[in-house]
Amino acid sequence: MMSIAVIVTTYNRPDALAAVLEGYAAQTDQGFEMIVADDGSTEETRRLVEAYRARAPFPVTHVWQEDRGFRAAAIRNRALAATEAAYVIFTDGDCIPLPSFVARHRSLAERGWFAAGNRVLLSEGFTARVLRERLPVHTWRFGRWVQAWRRGDINRLAPLVPLPLGGVWRKGAPRRWKGIKTCNLAAWRDDLLRVNGLDESYCGWGLEDSDLVVRLIRSGVRHKSARFAAPVLHLWHRENPRHTLEENQRRLAEVLRSDRVAAVVGIHQYLQP
Repeated sequence: MMSIAVIVTTYNRPDALAAVLEGYAAQTDQGFEMIVADDGSTEETRRLVEAYRARAPFPVTHVWQEDRGFRAAAIRNRALAATEAAYVIFTDGDCIPLPSFVARHRSLAERGWFAAGNRVLLSEGFTARVLRERLPVHTWRFGRWVQAWRRGDINRLAPLVPLPLGGVWRKGAPRRWKGIKTCNLAAWRDDLLRVNGLDESYCGWGLEDSDLVVRLIRSGVRHKSARFAAPVLHLWHRENPRHTLEENQRRLAEVLRSDRVAAVVGIHQYLQP
C-alpha cells in the first residue's frame, strides 16, 4: 500500500489543532503517518501533540522550529524532510478533515499529477462554538450542514457535495495554479524534492504555496482537482499580517517570468547527502 504522510502546519492555536487531530483520529483510512509542522508554538502545543501521540492509531511526529515570525515554508520543508512517505498531503492546523479525507486523496493519487482540494469556511461565531463545545463537526451528516449554511455558519455548501473521483473534468485544468493552497494539497514526495520543496526566501504570509505549484507545473507535474471529493472545514481566524505581501507578489512575478524550477532556499538543506 502506498505510504502517505499528512503534514499539519500549526502555530500557537492548540484548541483548533485539537479539533483537527480528532478529525484525523476518525479517518476511515488510517494507513498514514502524521507530522505536526510547528512554526514555533509554545509548550502547550507540545503537550497536546504528546498526549495525542499516545493514543493515535498511526505514527505522530512533532517537528518544531524557533519562533522567528511566519515561516510556513521552512517548517513544511523540515516536516517533508522528516518523512520518507511516497505521497504527502499538506494541510493546516485549523482545517478539520472529514472522515474520508485521506481515503479520497489516496484514491486520487496518480503519478505525474498533484491533487488540490478546497475548503468550507466556518464563521467566527460558529468556530468559537465548535471549539468551546468541542462539537465533532467532522462526523456531521449533510443535512446538518444544510442547516448550518442556512444559519450562516458556513460560507458555502457545494464543496461538501461529493462527485465521482474518476470524473474526466478533474484533469480539465492541468496547468492551473491560481487559488491552490497548501491547506489542502497532495503531491508525490519525489516530485516535491525535485523542485527543492517550498521556497523559504518568501518572508511572512503569502504566496509561497503559489510559488510551489507554479514550479511543480513547470517541472512537468499537472494539476488534478480534488474538489467535491476531499474538502476541509476551515476554522475562522483573524487575517495574518500582510506587510510582506507586496514583496512576495514581486517575488512570485519574477518566478512567473523565469523558467526556474528549483526553490532558491528549499528542502535540500535539511536532507542528508
